[in-house]
Amino acid sequence: MKGVILAGGKGTRMRPLTYLSPKPMLPLVNRPFMEHFILRLKSFGITDIILLVQYLPEIFYEYFGDGSKFGVNLKCIEEEIPLGTCGAVKNVDKYLGNETFMVFNGDILTSINLKNMIIFHKSKKADITISLVPVEDPTAYGLVPVDKNGQVKEFLEKPSLEEINTNLINAGTYIIESHILGHVPPGENYSFERELFPKALRLGYKIYGFISDDYWLDLGTPEKYMTAHVDILDKKVDFKYPYKKVYPNIYIGNGAKYKKENLTTGPIVIGENTVIEQNTKILPLTVIGSDCIISPDSSISESILFDGCSIGKNCIIRNSIIARNVKVGNNVKIEGNSIVGDNSVIEDNNILRNGIRININSKIFKEQISF
Repeated sequence: MKGVILAGGKGTRMRPLTYLSPKPMLPLVNRPFMEHFILRLKSFGITDIILLVQYLPEIFYEYFGDGSKFGVNLKCIEEEIPLGTCGAVKNVDKYLGNETFMVFNGDILTSINLKNMIIFHKSKKADITISLVPVEDPTAYGLVPVDKNGQVKEFLEKPSLEEINTNLINAGTYIIESHILGHVPPGENYSFERELFPKALRLGYKIYGFISDDYWLDLGTPEKYMTAHVDILDKKVDFKYPYKKVYPNIYIGNGAKYKKENLTTGPIVIGENTVIEQNTKILPLTVIGSDCIISPDSSISESILFDGCSIGKNCIIRNSIIARNVKVGNNVKIEGNSIVGDNSVIEDNNILRNGIRININSKIFKEQISF
């Protein structure tokens, strides 16, 4: 079965992290999220993959190529004109042929069992199967009520409180029979959720919901991105770490330099060739990328540092995201859901907190920010 991954969004809510990187290529525990995504599909036998991209497409091309180094056959196709979720898939239907295929929202971290979903689809002889997950607060989502057999009866797009009759939402993974694409007008902006699925239901096609209680998270905001890391480190989601385990719940890449006393209890992840200097403490729920330097007497906790970061002496980094190649001076405190964009310089004696976002390529001079 072929898989189509939708990865064309600009990730505007994730800025400044997405100014220089597509959202699916942001690191998730030190490897691009899309790499984890593709390897997960491979583990379920889905090795013919079409990756639909639009924003900064060259980053996908350069990293994945034809997919052979990841053990898959990958076609990375740029969407020149935005065509919506469904229109984009219709635009590449020549690669899908007459086979059943799967569609994946490339922003979703999930442990949904694709093998069981495929078995369910075939057993129901469905035309379309939509993955569904229950949520605690359904008011912000489109809802998908199903009957006792799992057949979809209607689609409720952002319903009022009075209309809510289920807590099941569309989880962004679909199995679709090829003939369904015949109902999609070519070259038009067209949505699975708002147009094709309701239309197919009106036409009498069999649409089923595959209900899963497995882990599911939409990585749409920096807060959700942080949550994904915490959940991975807390082992709430199936995930393969890129490094070997050197201590209980502590994973460290080759070439890293550290002493055991630098590390508290895990979970902690440290990338290749990173240097942790004396009297520095790496505290739980921390991910540090490759080729970083953490200078003496500093502490890092509940934070994500991308590759190439340099942290000065006597710094505190807590509950924050530090992007690629950021240089932090001495006596700097960064905390409280703050984000520092790529290639920025934070000079000595600054205090960043309260969710401040520093743009890419910025320079914050000595003692410039203190709140």
